[in-house]
Amino acid sequence: MSETLLIHGGSVVTPTEVRRADVLVVDGVIAAVGEGLEAPDGTRRLDATGCWVGPGLVDLHTHLREPGGEEAETVESGARAAMCGGYTAVVAMPNTTPSTDCAAVVAQVITLGRATSIDVMPSGAITVGREGTHLAPMAEMAALGVTIFTDDGMGVQDAGLMRRAMEYGRGLGVTLAEHCEDESLAAGGCMNEGALSSSLGLVGRPGIAEEAMVARDLLLAERTGCSLHLLHLSTARSIELLTEARARGVVVTAEVAPHHLTLTEDLCATYDTVYKVHPPLRGADDAAALRLALSDGHLDAVATDHAPHPPQAKDRPFDDAAPGMVGLETALALTIEALGGEAADPRAVFRVLSRTPAAIARLRASDERIGGFSAQGGDLAPGEDANLCVVDVSARPVVDPHRLHSRSKNTPYAGRTLLAGVRHTVARGIAIVIDGEAQR
Repeated sequence: MSETLLIHGGSVVTPTEVRRADVLVVDGVIAAVGEGLEAPDGTRRLDATGCWVGPGLVDLHTHLREPGGEEAETVESGARAAMCGGYTAVVAMPNTTPSTDCAAVVAQVITLGRATSIDVMPSGAITVGREGTHLAPMAEMAALGVTIFTDDGMGVQDAGLMRRAMEYGRGLGVTLAEHCEDESLAAGGCMNEGALSSSLGLVGRPGIAEEAMVARDLLLAERTGCSLHLLHLSTARSIELLTEARARGVVVTAEVAPHHLTLTEDLCATYDTVYKVHPPLRGADDAAALRLALSDGHLDAVATDHAPHPPQAKDRPFDDAAPGMVGLETALALTIEALGGEAADPRAVFRVLSRTPAAIARLRASDERIGGFSAQGGDLAPGEDANLCVVDVSARPVVDPHRLHSRSKNTPYAGRTLLAGVRHTVARGIAIVIDGEAQR
């Protein structure tokens, strides 16, 4: 049941301005925005003094593992981590067991998501079993509300198959999201290829493995007219290819993960497998190029690539350990850091973490949403669905893996002091995080 809320004392962040205002929420929608708002008796008051008040965050790239990988994460535990990180919607990746490659598994994930406090929107696999050989029945999944299709964890290696998938996707009006790594170039690699990988005796995954597939898929999208989204770009050259394609009119969006903005390959010198991820951490020049691209708008979104793993999957030799990091509870602060730290523009923060991701996932109020998902990434105006994030920019939380709400603890940021924290999260008009504590 929704409740009446008054979020008071904060600075409301719209796409065009940041202004002191209160937000009144009634029956699940924003009823009023302005200074000195009056609230009816029984209203729950949420103090936002010194905070930014913006739309709830939307993650385009969350691994929830369920069905099949519940030891690492469940839809419920991942959703709890997400809401504590300020998220009110996440797009669940399809590399589950079985894969989310048919209507039955999509429906299962939707059902599990509806039992949580946020919106969990499944993506669908491009190929059956994510095996890269036969196209999955995208039409039946699209009929249930799936708007993003990906074989994430592995790019579609067969160019001809990817072309047919794009032609199919264009007819359905959906977006194909690609994990860009050519396995003929990357296979066996476990960190960025270069002088450091050679000195450590580790096989590298070269940047060109990513860039070759980025170039291929941009050309295929140009030829087919299909909407393309590039997952977790990690190199400066990938950004150049993206910019060149957009200048030609290619319909493409792209995301970056917080770890590629804030960590570099030198951390792998410890052989600590918490730093193993695909695509791998790159050099300082690539990280700087990614931060610049995010600031100037060439990168559209920050997506967590939240990839939980149980200890036994990480407690192995570096080249044998599972790749991936958890990220839902640290992404907001790391994005603020990447966008300038204390000088970061809150409009840019909510643009790359909420408004643009919501548009890519087609969760904005203007989109035709199937499956009962609420509108996300709003402009904070009366009548909008009340999905909100209140950011305490004066908080300086220290990352403690054991306090994370994810079922897995494989964070590379243990002990790091963050530049901000989530004070409150409101989803579907209900306060689900209050003063940093989960309520349900």
